Amino acid sequence: MTDKLEYKDFIGSVHFSTKDSVFHGKLEGVNDLVTFEGVSVDELKNAFHEAVDDYIELCEDIGKIPFKSFKGSFNVRITPDLHSKAYKIAVLKGKSLNQFVQEAIEREVDSA
Repeated sequence: MTDKLEYKDFIGSVHFSTKDSVFHGKLEGVNDLVTFEGVSVDELKNAFHEAVDDYIELCEDIGKIPFKSFKGSFNVRITPDLHSKAYKIAVLKGKSLNQFVQEAIEREVDSA
């Protein structure tokens, strides 16, 4: 089971409101709040596709890049024990902790 939709390289989160009996979501990885909703799965998917298409068109009209830009650095919060173990393994392999973590992420991304 997944709570994500994909279309044209965009990802949409999916949630269900029991109060309103409606599916709803938003585009992930963009700098703006772009939402969509539907009372059925098909209606939700159609609304998602329409939101993506409209957002792409809007970005083209105003000359904006639709996706968030990434700097290549981010903070990761892990337990002190895991931090210590990762550091020790990195040192034993002759790598920095950054190299070790980057390689681990690359392996995970490549296997996805």
